[in-house]
Amino acid sequence: MNSSKPQNIAIIGAGLAGLTLSLALHTYSIPSTLYELRDPEARTDGALMLGPNALSVLHSLGIYERIKDHGYLFSKLVYKDDQNNFLDEYYLGEEKLFGFNALRIYREILLRELRSAAKERGINVQYNRKFAKVVSEDENGVVFEFADGTTEKASMLIGADGIHSKVRQYTHPSVKPMYSGLLAVTSAVETSKLRFPEPEYPLVSSIHGKHGAFVFAAQNPQATEMLVGTQKKFPEQDRAGWDRLRSDQEELKSMFQANKSNWPDLVQSAMENMIENRLSIWPYFVVPHLDTWSSPQQRVVIVGDAAHAIPPNAGQGASQAFEDVFSLALLLSKLDGAVKMDAALEFWQKYRVERVQKVLALTMKLNQKSLPAAERAKIGDAEVVFKHIAGGPEQQRWLYEPRIEEHVMEWVRQQRENK
Repeated sequence: MNSSKPQNIAIIGAGLAGLTLSLALHTYSIPSTLYELRDPEARTDGALMLGPNALSVLHSLGIYERIKDHGYLFSKLVYKDDQNNFLDEYYLGEEKLFGFNALRIYREILLRELRSAAKERGINVQYNRKFAKVVSEDENGVVFEFADGTTEKASMLIGADGIHSKVRQYTHPSVKPMYSGLLAVTSAVETSKLRFPEPEYPLVSSIHGKHGAFVFAAQNPQATEMLVGTQKKFPEQDRAGWDRLRSDQEELKSMFQANKSNWPDLVQSAMENMIENRLSIWPYFVVPHLDTWSSPQQRVVIVGDAAHAIPPNAGQGASQAFEDVFSLALLLSKLDGAVKMDAALEFWQKYRVERVQKVLALTMKLNQKSLPAAERAKIGDAEVVFKHIAGGPEQQRWLYEPRIEEHVMEWVRQQRENK
């Protein structure tokens, strides 16, 4: 296996990262099997933002054309104060510059199209399979077990099973996700019920006031429905505590509508007209920095949120997971006598860790902009103002044009020349 591409990859988790990985592997004729805990009919709520770096990956896999008309395409997030004064703007995409606008789309729609593509391409997806543990691992592959006691074997196992990853418990037994102390409280609202202060109001915006930021984001093609929400400090809960909070509609409503009178009329209209049964919370968890994303014997690898959960402020969580799996699949396809597995994984991990660290630094800057004024003052660092940075949206090119193939193939070329 160290000198040829793997022929039987097991992927734990058939979410966005796992499905995208399987499609990328299929492009290079590498067979894989996905194992997913949930039933395929289980509903997935909420929407997500995809930047040009994510959409370029999806385009290469034939998915972008299937989803682009099912979400809201836009270029930037506009920041305003509570008097409707323009503060700043942050580009989340721009077709003329980066090849794609940003796309906000319901997670369920994206999952549906990824599942359909996997089915069309003959990829094996097994649902209701609860991964339990890795039984053994050596140069010949991995044996792993499910909760029902059954076992399977693969030449390689990749954990795409999220921030509370069971696979990571094997690769990094002492590492646990850490709660950041912040959570998002969100809902949805019919756009027609919002009291905009002016015509042509930006439909992806963040209003900043005494109590922090309140976000609006259109999430369907006609922009008839908006995500609305804010983030708050909240004490950490155990799993039962989070479940209780999610099911307590009155408490969620109270959190969502807190300090209503101190917000401008637009925010008040969102608080008054939000759809109560769409209220939800998103506690921000992070994974401690990991220098390596694989087991010592390099037959078990983690990707996406299992390796590096990224808070949502920059809209890069799914995008970085897509970069992970696309670059990994390309590297695995190039394994041969000159390109070895151990060297390939070492390069991939270093390349991806460095990039994720840059994205996390950007995310922290964006998070700082969303804090209440008093909290921002405590930090001491000057708040970044994107409109003042030379080059305008060009400064985002490093993020939205990662040139994955160029980086990977240059490393492959060097390996083959040095053989």
